[in-house]
Amino acid sequence: MADSEEQKFSLQEVFDTFKLCLSENKEVYLQHYVDGWRELVKFLNSLGSVFGFISKDAVNKIKILVAYLDGENSSQYVTVQSMVKYELDNGLVDLTKRGNYPESGCRTLLRLHRALKWLELFLERLRTSSEDGKTSVMCADAYNESLAQHHPWVVRKAAGMAFCVLPARVTFFEVLNAGPPEQAVAMLGEALPLISEVYQVTEVLYAQHNLLDLP
Repeated sequence: MADSEEQKFSLQEVFDTFKLCLSENKEVYLQHYVDGWRELVKFLNSLGSVFGFISKDAVNKIKILVAYLDGENSSQYVTVQSMVKYELDNGLVDLTKRGNYPESGCRTLLRLHRALKWLELFLERLRTSSEDGKTSVMCADAYNESLAQHHPWVVRKAAGMAFCVLPARVTFFEVLNAGPPEQAVAMLGEALPLISEVYQVTEVLYAQHNLLDLP
């Protein structure tokens, strides 16, 4: 019972976590970012194996970032800003090709950053669409606007097929675990701007340091 409760997704948890993500001077706390992603993985997993290709990758990326958060240089990984500065100053980011570099925090976070945009776009469509809106179309459109450009053809093809079997919009609102649909819509209206702001702050930071296309 404890396991199933532990795995149950809560939109409120996402809202609360991303609310804590930004400091007063708009730095992104890495620990809260990782915690937010842990909740989003529960959301993906609660929809069955459809999103397995994204959730498994997200889990691997979370593990890498947690190792940095708990590692000997943990003080350098308090915020995304301090992580970027530390890794760039110390030549820990491979800007050209993967080579024999370990998975840097910068590269690892970039993969979650890209997936976050897809989830933001998808959940926004879910929030604003009509009751009979097709979730498969919403999800595919969001994917094509974000993650698809970073995936090889074979992954894009598999994703397109997976989206075709997505449940109806009302089922998604049950998974959100935020009360009746109208209540879930209202909470999405509060949570999505927080996610969007965290995304935008990270996007600007990565753009300033030419990190958006890390191999």
